[in-house]
Amino acid sequence: MYSLLTEHIEIDREQRSVRCDGETIHLTGLEYGLLDYLSSHANRICTREAILDHVWGKTFRYDTGTIDVHLNALRRKLGFSRSHPIETIRGIGFVFHIEQAATLYTIDLQAFLIEWLRRHDAEITAKGLVAQMHLTPFVNEITIEPKALRQMLDSVLSALLPSSQPGILRLSSKLTIQYFILSLEISGTINELRIPIYGDFAES
Repeated sequence: MYSLLTEHIEIDREQRSVRCDGETIHLTGLEYGLLDYLSSHANRICTREAILDHVWGKTFRYDTGTIDVHLNALRRKLGFSRSHPIETIRGIGFVFHIEQAATLYTIDLQAFLIEWLRRHDAEITAKGLVAQMHLTPFVNEITIEPKALRQMLDSVLSALLPSSQPGILRLSSKLTIQYFILSLEISGTINELRIPIYGDFAES
């Protein structure tokens, strides 16, 4: 599934495909890796060392202009200028500027879910439900607009509670390459929310 990076550029991370104004752009593996990594860390400085580790691999240690060569080719293919949306921070690294990312926030999931359960404690208790929460140990946070996450959770809760029977309510989670999957289980019935993630959580 394609998602917008800029007004003209779309990326499909599952298919490793990029389009510009609807036309497929043919990128080399390293060019795609650069775009994927920088855009996944939008509005954050990505150091040259981190880029080499994630795009070229941890065994590749020598940057003798390699990044710049591939980045210039990437900019040329996508019609980017030398400073936008990928800006060079001299002596440090690069920043991929995405305006949409400014509305996203990194959320502490455990604190958010505890607060969500507390707010709905009366509803849950009235149904004779016992709430339990489990987070995958290495998943501590995701990046999303908080209001959107709250609306999704409230929507699931309102749909389930009217017909739910007394039992155990469990919240659990897992992380995939593309999504943070939040599962809400009531009396053995599992409902999932697939929340798109922004960022690299592989080493969280």
